Amino acid sequence: MAEHHTGPAEVGAPMDYKEHEHTYNMFLAAAKYGTLFLVALLLGMTAGFFTGAGFLGGIVVLLAVFIAGLVLLR
Repeated sequence: MAEHHTGPAEVGAPMDYKEHEHTYNMFLAAAKYGTLFLVALLLGMTAGFFTGAGFLGGIVVLLAVFIAGLVLLR
């Protein structure tokens, strides 16, 4: 049957909470800026494919939305 332990639950090496928080903050930043880039890409593709802007217009929209998002998310 299952063994019943009365000692501490943590086994192995002690947790490095500072490194854990750093990794979590990096993950949040990657998710935030990755989402921003994908939204800007979709808007740029929409402008390039479905309007008369063309390829260069889509690139301009992508850069404008991405830069505006960077400024707003700081």
